[in-house]
Amino acid sequence: MVATMKNVGGRRLRESYGRYYEDFEIGDIYEHRPGRTISETDNTWFTLLTMNQHPLHFDAAYAAKSEFGRPLVNSCLTLSIVVGMSVSDISQKAIGNLGWNDIKLTAPVFVGDTIYAESEVLNKRESAKRPTQGVVSVRTLGKKSDGTQFMSFERTVLVPKRGHAVDDSSDY
Repeated sequence: MVATMKNVGGRRLRESYGRYYEDFEIGDIYEHRPGRTISETDNTWFTLLTMNQHPLHFDAAYAAKSEFGRPLVNSCLTLSIVVGMSVSDISQKAIGNLGWNDIKLTAPVFVGDTIYAESEVLNKRESAKRPTQGVVSVRTLGKKSDGTQFMSFERTVLVPKRGHAVDDSSDY
């Protein structure tokens, strides 16, 4: 997690998170912490909130008869958590997400699993139309605490250059 302190007047400091375009280097890998242990409540609430009615996520008797033998954590929940874990390093200062590509679910996640994430900077370029911004692409992996990779995806974000982020203003 990238955090800096900015003087906003006198002895008053304000924390600021995230990276500017200039801070990204192709090949760098950011390990996102803290991790997150998935609870049954997380899985049930997310499944109901998103109206996903597949019983494999919330019906233990049904799931017991599946090849997994127990309920699976909703993969959209794990995607959301892994993306969330990466925000402070990848997109805390972003103007916007430009897209997600090549999302792969490579292993099941179960209630009680603790998950972590890491992102590798794949590419960066200055924006052709926005001189104060750049485009950064990363590959993010979701891993369980035992090292099993359960997810991967690529994400592209539009990031401000130094001095051009919303939180660069002392009025924020």
